[in-house]
Amino acid sequence: MFVSAGFDGSSTDDFTVIRVETMNYWQFTPTYGDARRPMVWAPLEWGGVIPRAEVHAAVAELFATFQVCRFYCDPRDWQSEIQAWALEYGEKRVLPWVTGRLPQMHAALERFRTDLTTGLLTHDDCPITKAHVANARKVPRPGEKYLIGKPHGAYHQKIDAAMASVLAHEAACDAVAAGENVEVDEGYVYVYSSY
Repeated sequence: MFVSAGFDGSSTDDFTVIRVETMNYWQFTPTYGDARRPMVWAPLEWGGVIPRAEVHAAVAELFATFQVCRFYCDPRDWQSEIQAWALEYGEKRVLPWVTGRLPQMHAALERFRTDLTTGLLTHDDCPITKAHVANARKVPRPGEKYLIGKPHGAYHQKIDAAMASVLAHEAACDAVAAGENVEVDEGYVYVYSSY
């Protein structure tokens, strides 16, 4: 199955999350390992530090299970790991995607909001993602643009799964636009579409 994915990582304070989106714009939280744990790591559940070995194992399983067209990763705190993933899985598939770039992030947020509102983008109802999306607030920026952030004074209200969801959607939309959802096999061309 062709998919794209988004990664928002942290070291100690925020969650680290991977979200996946199919080429017909259905988004879900993947699982990994024998226990089928969701690819969501809360530092408090791991002694206060994100378990990087667990994340690496999850990424390896992600690429072994799916045909990942694009994997957009916010590089903050994870630059070396993202570079290693790009070398292992392909530099055209694993791409750093800095979420602090105002024009690009604003456009991605607008596309995500619109596609979710119109029903083009659907999802698995992941309770963690629902909570993180509900926590996200528009943070005004110059030029009638915005980013997303936590509610003022509510550091404990995380938004990392929301950010990973936006990155997964941006990756999926870019993959579809580039024709990466096309499979060629024995003279046949298979096109995966949302229609």
